[in-house]
Amino acid sequence: MEGSAASATSKETEIKLVNVAKASMHELLLDYEDYLRTRNHRQWEDGSEELLKMRELGRKHNDSAFYMQLVKTRPPETIASMAICLIKQNDYMLFKQLQSLSEDFLKNGGMRERMTRMRVDRRK
Repeated sequence: MEGSAASATSKETEIKLVNVAKASMHELLLDYEDYLRTRNHRQWEDGSEELLKMRELGRKHNDSAFYMQLVKTRPPETIASMAICLIKQNDYMLFKQLQSLSEDFLKNGGMRERMTRMRVDRRK
């Protein structure tokens, strides 16, 4: 992900890019929800058997080829609900990543702060 690649240069940039990724995922989530709603298809409810099974698959598989095989045999409304579940799981992981990045930033500061500290220490 672009945000993590930027971490070597700037924690601030990494945090901003992870937030951009979260926003993009949210837009995609809304598109899938709109797809189901405008076609009068049911979105899987919290606690439904389909949703629980999909969550488990999402925990076990992170290979897109696995999901490409699944979607070949599923109707569009099922694919949309599968995508919604995976997007929500991804959103949670990005949320946890942002928490960790924010804590690290508060504890250690950003690159500029560390460089300033190094320059000050060197002058002493």
